[in-house]
Amino acid sequence: MKISILGAGAWGTALAVQAAARHQVVLWARDPLAVSAMQSQHCNARYLPDTLLPQALSVEADLARAIAHAADGLIVVATPMAALRPMLVALPAGAQVLWLCKGFEAGSGMLGHEIAREVQPLLRGGILSGPSFAQEVAAGQPTALVAASDDEALTQAAVAAFHSERLRIYTSADPVGVEVGGAVKNVLAIAVGIADGLRLQAEGHGDSANAPGLNARAALITRGLAEMLRLGLALGARSETFMGLSGIGDLVLTATGDLSRNRRVGLALAQGQALADILHDLGHVAEGVYSAPTVLARARQKGIEMPITEAVVAVLDGRLSPAGAVDLLMGRQSRAEC
Repeated sequence: MKISILGAGAWGTALAVQAAARHQVVLWARDPLAVSAMQSQHCNARYLPDTLLPQALSVEADLARAIAHAADGLIVVATPMAALRPMLVALPAGAQVLWLCKGFEAGSGMLGHEIAREVQPLLRGGILSGPSFAQEVAAGQPTALVAASDDEALTQAAVAAFHSERLRIYTSADPVGVEVGGAVKNVLAIAVGIADGLRLQAEGHGDSANAPGLNARAALITRGLAEMLRLGLALGARSETFMGLSGIGDLVLTATGDLSRNRRVGLALAQGQALADILHDLGHVAEGVYSAPTVLARARQKGIEMPITEAVVAVLDGRLSPAGAVDLLMGRQSRAEC
């Protein structure tokens, strides 16, 4: 199969490395200097410095050539959410495309499938998502993902492209649920990172009596899943999707894993660092920061209550301190669990 992966960040590179063992793969990067370096050094020094790029993998700086390579194969958009729209516009009508980005588009508030429907209604599109850190995928560590689309042939193409002994691909006919799960879990990971950061900070000062602990982490993950489910159902998702890889699976990984960028944002906020400094030091996109206001806006449009998301937005905006966010959530009136 001919595969073109548009975007040479950590995740796009990791998938390209795995697929190049069995398919003709082109990896596109927008920076010609980065492409030249990857071609000569056989590694992506910025995003995956410890991963050797296979000799069979072609790295390309020309977007048109990269797209043409897989015009009759499979195109994978591996850019941040902000770049999904222009990438989809550039594709030929009828192309098979999967996107990896997780979030709501800033401004429009759209999910990936909504953007595709608006700009390229003839595309055969879907999402590849699930609990995965790029470093582990690149290293060949066991990982399970889900390919979701209304187009069954596309999900089977995803299986043919990426399913292997170390990378298991499940399929789903619920792209809405998979996209909502991927978007909201990033916001919730910031919340869990804040709580964990406050706990670690208190332990460092020998004053952990009133700090959030592991009980608080479990509560945030569980109640966060309820928020995710409420929004997903309001947008037309299936409830069972959130019990799977792209729901609870991705939420647990992103909220608790040390490689999670969104969790690291929360940890740093709890330490009193300014958001701009955190994002500068991170060097990668933390989608939860950009998605949080849009997640909240879509929830309000649907009349959905999302208190954890609301608290995260208030902290990101500087209207609420990390400790104040925890106090606010814990001080909410008792209610039935649902």
